[in-house]
Amino acid sequence: MAKLYVVGIGPGGRENMTLKAVNAIKMCKCVVGYTPYIDYLGDLVEGKELYSTGMKGEIDRCKLAIEKVTEGMDTSIISTGDAGLYGMAGPILELIEDIEVEIVPGVTAAFSAASELGSPIMHDYASISLSDLMTPWDVIEKRIENCAEADFVITIYNPRSKGRKDHLERAIDIILKYREGNTPVGIVKNSGREDTNIRITTLNNIEYDKIDMFCLVIIGNSNTYIKNDKIITPRGYEIK
Repeated sequence: MAKLYVVGIGPGGRENMTLKAVNAIKMCKCVVGYTPYIDYLGDLVEGKELYSTGMKGEIDRCKLAIEKVTEGMDTSIISTGDAGLYGMAGPILELIEDIEVEIVPGVTAAFSAASELGSPIMHDYASISLSDLMTPWDVIEKRIENCAEADFVITIYNPRSKGRKDHLERAIDIILKYREGNTPVGIVKNSGREDTNIRITTLNNIEYDKIDMFCLVIIGNSNTYIKNDKIITPRGYEIK
């Protein structure tokens, strides 16, 4: 019986993939994914049947991967980061009936970016996507408000695109109701890849025009601070 692997490949570079993710892809005859994500795998997918689709083709990819498994081919469907966070794990589990599935975790962008910024999510945090393609904006705003009021560190996925130029500014306006303007903010573009760009700023000094869909934004809580060009959110250990 063929098996479907739902694989999180991390932020994009091979060095950030787990050994389990690498082995799952190696043992499969077929790999399905968003076109740029397959490109990240390089020679790992040489000699395999490759099927890719463009943006917004998530359900088509899921159905294709399921079809290949029912035809008897061990198949991997890939997501960047972790497949269970804004990835393919959810829709696959909703669609499958009688096939075996294994979810293979990956390093999500929040953890990859956090490591490049210092230790900004050492304490409780929340992840929020500003994409309103599948979640109404009023729901997103409510979640931002609740997280800001509760003093969570906030990681923001999909912060800004050509069609959503003001969503991040609106989110920051909400957060500023509960945080000081000098609250540290980390912005990482292309985390874990060769062209990574890391910026540390504050809520009052965000350069919105330099942020796009390839960025991950991490906003500190009321105790977060900057030291030696690193963002630190203290857990509460007694440092002497």
